[in-house]
Order: sequence, then C-alpha cells, then structure tokens
Amino acid sequence: MTERARRTGFAAALSTWLPPAVAAGLLSSAAALAPLAPAHALVPYVYVPREQELEGAGLGIAQAAARLLRMGQAGDAARLAALTVQLLPADPRGWLLLAEAQLRSNQNKDAAVSLTRAKQLDPRNAGIWFAEGSLALRNGKPREAIGLLEQGIKLDNRNAGAHFDLGNAQLLSGNSAAALNQYERAAALRTDFWEAINNQALVLFEQGDRPAAIKRLRRALKIKPDASEPMLALAAGLFAQGPQQRDEAIRLASEALNGEPNYVLESYQKDQLWGPKLRSATQQLLAQQELKPVVDRANANASTEGQTEEDL
Repeated sequence: MTERARRTGFAAALSTWLPPAVAAGLLSSAAALAPLAPAHALVPYVYVPREQELEGAGLGIAQAAARLLRMGQAGDAARLAALTVQLLPADPRGWLLLAEAQLRSNQNKDAAVSLTRAKQLDPRNAGIWFAEGSLALRNGKPREAIGLLEQGIKLDNRNAGAHFDLGNAQLLSGNSAAALNQYERAAALRTDFWEAINNQALVLFEQGDRPAAIKRLRRALKIKPDASEPMLALAAGLFAQGPQQRDEAIRLASEALNGEPNYVLESYQKDQLWGPKLRSATQQLLAQQELKPVVDRANANASTEGQTEEDL
C-alpha cells in the first residue's frame, strides 16, 4: 500500500467518528511527520490537540452517542458518552447524556454518579432532576421520585414525560387522584401520548368508573392500534360490562396476548401498574374456554424472569 493510500484509509477511518475539522487537523500533523528524505536521526514528535479540537471531538462523539441512544443501542451509547465526559468534563450535557445511556442500559449505580456530577455543574437543568426522578422510580423509591420530579417541573412544567413519571410515582405511592391529574396533564401536553391515556384508564377502572376507563382505552388504541396493554385492558373492561360485549372482549384478548404474551402473567400486570380490580377482571376473562389455546401459548412464550409461584 502506498503512503497516499494509507493516508486516505486513515482519513476515512477518522471521519467515521471525528468531526471533519478535527480529523483534518490530525491528518495534517501526521503528514508533517512523513519523512521527505532519509534522516540519520529521528526526533520524536507527539501531536497534542488544541483545546478547540478536543471540544470539537467531544461534541462529535456526543452526537454519535445520542444517535446510538435514539437507535436503542444504549450500551454502545454509554461507552461513547464516557469518552465525551473525558474530553469535556466541565460540560453538564455530556454527563446528562452519559447518565441517560447508563439508565437505559441498567447501569443504575453509574447513572447516579453521572447525575450527581451533572447537577454539580448545572443545578437548574430540569432534565437532571427528571433523570434523577426516573432513577428513583427504577430503584423502587416513588416518594423520593415525587420530590425530584416536582422540583424539575418547577423549572420546566411543559415536559410531558416528567408529568407521566410523576403520575407513576404518585400511583405507586397510593395517590391515585394525584396520579390521574398528572397523566391528564401529560396527555394534554402531547396529544399522541397513548401511554398517559392508557394509565388514566387504569386509575379510572380502580375508581369504579368503567365507562370512562373504556373510553380512554379506545382512545389510546386509536393512537396505537397494536398496543397490547390497552387492548387487553379494554377486553377485560368490556367483559366485566356483561355478555353483550363478550365477542369483542374475546377477540381483543386474543390479539393482545399474541402481541405480548407476558400480559398473561399477573406479576407482569402488577409491574405495569394494573390495580387489583383490573387484574381480577382480566383473570376472569382469560379463564374462558375460548381463550384456552391463546392463554396456553402465551404462558409458553412468556418470560419466566420475575414470575411468582402463583404465575408458575
């Protein structure tokens, strides 16, 4: 391979992960090292990137990490984000990006460390408070999550995801009325937020307002027609209403379990914040003879992780 070809290949490799300006700077320094004539002695030279180039590299890697995160590759995103904070240790955005990637790849302890550093750098960044609230929820601390999320909402009260998380924290803390209010605010801020509409229905069903719950479940399915959770919850609600809607309930339950077999498990329903009334109605529905083949298949395909003895 010629020297020109080697430099071309090196340029192509650099351009895949560094901003063009930084890659060009590194290449120009490398070119300066190429000997133009035989030398009797070689003076070692190490290229030290300028601060601006380091900043450019850090931002470029951060952009790549964010793209990986959007693609669902949280582990790879975390590794790239870790490089970003090494290059830009004083930029809270890098630490927040790293924390988000760590959260999504279940590196909760590392995420807590990254969030602490981000908050030290930028305590008025609402996103940091939201991420800390999400972490508290994951760690089974809903009351702690409420305080963190409420503090973040004081800084940014138009974040639909934060209101949704706050609703979940309120529901886990036994405050169903407060949870319903937060779900409604989340859905008002983002009209396609079917999960918030679905969770409104979960609360309303436990409050005994089945017609309102059914109305919201149908609304959620208009937005996300193949969503198994509102589909099965709607089936249970219709079945509880009486025999006149039995056929639709059987059909919906079958489609829901084919889409997500884990919903056959009561433990999984609990994880998704289903209350006792909805779980009871669902079990009565799934005990129907017409659904036995579907239920058997769902039990065979459901994940065994987290199952209780009752599920087994």
